[in-house]
Parts: sequence; structure tokens; C-alpha cells
Amino acid sequence: MTKKLAVIGAGLMGSGIAQVAAQAGYEVTLRDVTDEALDRGLASIKASYDKFVAKEKMTAQDASAALERITPTTDLDAAADADIVVEAVFEKLEVKHEVFAVLDKICKETAILATNTSAIPITQIAAVTSRPEQVVGTHFFSPVPLMKLCELVRGYKTSDETLARAREFAENLGKTCIVVNRDVAGFVTTRLITALVIEAVKLVESGVATAEDIDTACKLGFGHAMGPLATTDLTGVDILRNAALNIYTDTQDPKFFPPELLSRMVSAGDLGRKSGRGFYTYES
Repeated sequence: MTKKLAVIGAGLMGSGIAQVAAQAGYEVTLRDVTDEALDRGLASIKASYDKFVAKEKMTAQDASAALERITPTTDLDAAADADIVVEAVFEKLEVKHEVFAVLDKICKETAILATNTSAIPITQIAAVTSRPEQVVGTHFFSPVPLMKLCELVRGYKTSDETLARAREFAENLGKTCIVVNRDVAGFVTTRLITALVIEAVKLVESGVATAEDIDTACKLGFGHAMGPLATTDLTGVDILRNAALNIYTDTQDPKFFPPELLSRMVSAGDLGRKSGRGFYTYES
């Protein structure tokens, strides 16, 4: 029987999750609040499939079939029949609470309710539901079609069955999973990259070194595929800043408080690749 997936949020992460799930054979409902957002998400998915076809990593027939398995909608009730729901909305607890409160009411009793949060504790998100044992973190990485990691995060009440089903889902999408057994803010990966990014931003801010040289040092000195500031531009300067604030709020550890430069960049709209300018400048 074909598994049904609902993805809530058609932004970069949501559309990426929808793309790999449809390619893996899932029937996908992709939900966002506006038709414009859905159009952008579907255009992004089609463009990515076209690149895979051009590189002979999938056939045109398979790409067309995968695209047909994605149904866009602005109706959250369309998630009611899903076996798995993955939330990928804005990284703010209040926004996620609104979504999960509705999902708790409309989704079938056996549904897994997953969140793609990169920093907010799963236990906090699950608190607005009557089934916290069925809420789990499935933290995918951008760009989802290329990045192989999925960070599975247990909330305080997440059941073993829920974790096992989440792992099966992620592995069906071709991902390798790590398990975070205690949902501290930032989990494993976001906590590590945030600490590195904040120190890198401070070095730029104080004039110690340029963004280019810091990234080169991390690539050549530590073997990183991408430097921390280029990673920030790819992720989104605003997304990284919000993640840092979430970790700081939860831990009160001053090393996670966003540097002034990061906040000023967000205020100025220099958000990285998506805005054309961040620590680097990008052609449109």
C-alpha cells in the first residue's frame, strides 16, 4: 500500500522533503498558506528534477511520475489522511504550536506527527497535542535532495515505535540517520554549527579575518566541505540567527547569543543566497 505523506510548508525545506518523498514513491500532499508559495515550491521541485534528468540521475518518465504524486493545497485539513505529517514552517514555537494544535485534531490516530525544526525542543512542540508519544523530530538538511543526513530527535514522551517509524521513513528517502535521545535545544548538529558560526561571525566583526579566509581555514584545516559563513548564507542568516536565539533562550549560555553583526544583517535584509547577499554576494 502506498504511504501517504503530508508536508506542511512549501519553502526550501518543505519542498525538498516533498521532492525526495515523491521520488521514493510516497503520495505527497504539500500544504502552504498561499497559492504563490505553492507555485514557488513546485517550480523548485520541477527545476531540481530537471537537473537530475539532465545529469541522467533519473529518467524523464520517473521525474514526471514523481511530480504527479505531489498534490498542492492551501487546506490544512488535507493532511487528515496522511500516515506521516512533516511540519516545515517558520522556526518559531508559536507558529509550530498553531500547526500542531490543528494536526492533533484532524490527523488519524495512527499518524506520526514530525517536525523539521533544527533547534526547538520536540517536547515543547508536542506539548499542545494529546499524543506527545507520536511526535518526533525529523531534521533534514538543505538542500534535501543532496544532503544524506536526517537527525531523528526524541521528545520526552516520544515512543520507541514512533522513533522506529520515523527512521523507516527517513531511510526510505535514502537518508542516514543519527538519533538524539534528549531534545536539548539545537540537538547535535545545530548546536555544533551554531557555536562555530557565532565564533566565526565574531572574528569577522572584530576584524580578525575576512569571511573568505575563515571559511578557507575551516575547509583546508579541518576538512569541512563548506566553511561556516558560506553555510550560514546557504541556510539563511535569519534562520541561523533564530536557531541561535532558540538555543540561547533554552540554555542561557552566552556563547549562543547572536553577535550584533548577525542581527544587523538580518535587519538589513542580507539573508544570504536567498536575498543575493550575506557574507558573500550572489548573482541572481
